[in-house]
Amino acid sequence: MNPNLLEAAKFQKVEASEDQILILNGVTWQQYEAFLDIIGDNFPGLHITYLEGTLQFMSPGRKHELTKKIIARLLEAYLDETRARHYPLGSTTFRKAAVARGIEPDECYCIGSDKEFPDLAIEVVVTSGGVDSLKVYQGLGVSEVWFWEDEQLLLYQLRGETYLPITTSNLLPNLDIKLLVSYIKSSESSDAVWEFREKNRQQISSRIDN
Repeated sequence: MNPNLLEAAKFQKVEASEDQILILNGVTWQQYEAFLDIIGDNFPGLHITYLEGTLQFMSPGRKHELTKKIIARLLEAYLDETRARHYPLGSTTFRKAAVARGIEPDECYCIGSDKEFPDLAIEVVVTSGGVDSLKVYQGLGVSEVWFWEDEQLLLYQLRGETYLPITTSNLLPNLDIKLLVSYIKSSESSDAVWEFREKNRQQISSRIDN
């Protein structure tokens, strides 16, 4: 394994306050798996994405980590409130050699039952460029991918072999996306999560009454 590359990855993880991306081309699947083995033990928090010979290292910055945690807390509040059976899998590594794809989502969930690959993946985009994660998720068969980018939540659903933009989640059709976005933008404390939970409780009660 190239020690200089690992040292660069270490520097990015320790020193960077914003997301840092490092990309290598011409990497075999065996080399990718070797990187996973080494980095899993020595560089926790470093995200690795692999797409048909291209390997991307991403060291998330403070803003990235804060935003992804806010989204996860709000979404899980909704899932708990609606009693939706779900399996939060965080940044688990998912990979499939047959299609030469591997990724570690910012957050991801299986909905309804536990599965080999998540139904929903969430990505926070702070730094532009890098590997096209939708192509990776397409190869893994992930049903929905949500991107938080430029203060917007962009939803995509896999239909056949193509992701198409949607405005309402097919996995969570009763989730008020506009309400969720408003709380992602304003969420700076636990109060916002409690308020979001209460808003959803009121919406559920209203649907039952009607």
